[in-house]
Amino acid sequence: MKETYTDKTAPSAVSHEKTQLRKAREKINYIDREMAKLFAERMECVRAVAEYKMAHGLDIYDKGREDEIIQKNSMMITDGQLREYYVTFLKNNISVSRAYQERILMGMKVAYSGTEGAFAHIATTKLFPTARKNAYPDFEAAYRSVESGECDAAVLPLENSYNGEVGQVTDLIFSGSLYITKIIEMAVTQDLLAVEDATIQDIKEVLSHPQALGQCREYLREKGFIEREYSNTALAAKYVSESGSKSLAAIASGEAAEIFGLKILEKNINAQKTNTTKFAVLSKSQNIPSNKDMNIHTAFMFTVRNEAGALARAIDIIGKHGFNMRTIRSRPMKELLWQYYFYVEAEGNIHSPKGEDMLDELKEYCDKLKVVGTYIKE
Repeated sequence: MKETYTDKTAPSAVSHEKTQLRKAREKINYIDREMAKLFAERMECVRAVAEYKMAHGLDIYDKGREDEIIQKNSMMITDGQLREYYVTFLKNNISVSRAYQERILMGMKVAYSGTEGAFAHIATTKLFPTARKNAYPDFEAAYRSVESGECDAAVLPLENSYNGEVGQVTDLIFSGSLYITKIIEMAVTQDLLAVEDATIQDIKEVLSHPQALGQCREYLREKGFIEREYSNTALAAKYVSESGSKSLAAIASGEAAEIFGLKILEKNINAQKTNTTKFAVLSKSQNIPSNKDMNIHTAFMFTVRNEAGALARAIDIIGKHGFNMRTIRSRPMKELLWQYYFYVEAEGNIHSPKGEDMLDELKEYCDKLKVVGTYIKE
């Protein structure tokens, strides 16, 4: 005899469970809205405390006060297991409040790659003249400092008008969690720097970041100099200064020459005299401009399905919804051989009805779709 299997769960029971789930989620949404209001009110009080500490020269960190808050407030939770999680919640809340006070008292902390005199440092100073500027040895370290909360924002190069994109930064944006909140274009003049008693005839080897070497390749080949890649233009200048060698030179900024006591052997050696680099400000929070704002640009990334015409259809969808593409670039995906993702900068606000419609339509052809920033084009 053939056995038959039937679903023993009554339809009414399934319906009841779904109703309970929907009600629970609705209540969570309501609580989250109320918590957001209370969070904003609490941070206003934190600001008042920071201003009092500033006026009275008090330290931000008060361990006794923080321990007292955790001890006292945790006892409001009667469930012992939940209390453990609430202690973690309180500690995180205190950490966020302390970071906010530090920002008020000491200004923003902005990460960049290199050291003083690097073009990234010059761009950071232009964007955030009063902020504390934290130098990191490479792009990834600067990027991760914002993800971890060590810094409030990072200023990193996206693209050079002559030597193309900065692939490592694009990859970090694709795989990471930060958003582009601003982009500036900065004219870059590459100079050849050496120790004071060196002449152009003494130089045998030139050090700099690969981007700078690429921007000056015609000049370097003409002179017959050996090229050596270095992690940063300003750090290359520092190395030349510390070496004292007349046979070494660095490609860096005039500011780096002043900082490290070098002289400029030749100015503006980059091949393209209108040499410009795009720098992006990256932060944890997405900037959402008002639809009333003018000149809004959007940056987003996507991968297309492995089927004929998928990329062409995606591009058509972007244009159909009124987004004028200013940049489109492809990058190889590290984990998948011969697979690519695309980076797009376009005129238009993705946080608008037409932007939402465009994203919905793109999802039909894109395996991965990620908005990485909106900003006002200046």
